[in-house]
Amino acid sequence: MADILIIEDDKKINELIRRTLSMTGHQGLTAFSGREALLVLEKKRIDLVLLDIGLPDMDGFSLMRRLAEDYAGIPVICVTARDEVPDRVKGLMGGAEDYIVKPFAMEELLARVQVVLRRFHKEQNIYRIRDVEVNLAAGTVMKGGRTVELTNREFALLKVLLVNKNIALSRERLLDLAWGMDYYGDDRTVDVHIRRLRKKLGLEEDIKTIFRYGYRLEM
Repeated sequence: MADILIIEDDKKINELIRRTLSMTGHQGLTAFSGREALLVLEKKRIDLVLLDIGLPDMDGFSLMRRLAEDYAGIPVICVTARDEVPDRVKGLMGGAEDYIVKPFAMEELLARVQVVLRRFHKEQNIYRIRDVEVNLAAGTVMKGGRTVELTNREFALLKVLLVNKNIALSRERLLDLAWGMDYYGDDRTVDVHIRRLRKKLGLEEDIKTIFRYGYRLEM
């Protein structure tokens, strides 16, 4: 679990991001201005900052420079409506690990958050569901203390479900994440592999089918 500071003045967006992070096991802390963000940083150790550039009291780029000076080592992802190339370049050259333009899909934000946390060694690697334990770093799956053999594709699909736990993912999105963007097979392949995972791990009640859409792993 990571402590993630959301610096976003739009209260609805801020709360939506916070709840989404919470569902995936992270703790989201909220700030609606640059000053509030600095107060949080003084009191709490933060693993990642999600930063809106258009803040009411200060320019987000200026705040990012302040973070680099006073809180070096905390990665920043810019989350903003400013989509011009000069702004993107300014953000990335200014030290941001990533730059996400609004509007965005929450599953995309989660994926980018996981990439940055992995880069800074804050990604969760061990997951437990009932009597199943999955170690993503070691590539192992145990059920009731016994090793369960999964194919590479089954493990990749399980990893995607775990990293995006409690988030509904379409079959197309699961194909993209577990099989790769260049896979051209039928999305029924996902259904076949989901059935195998459910049977091997006893997760019939945990991997939920979303009618005419896809699947969600509930934890």
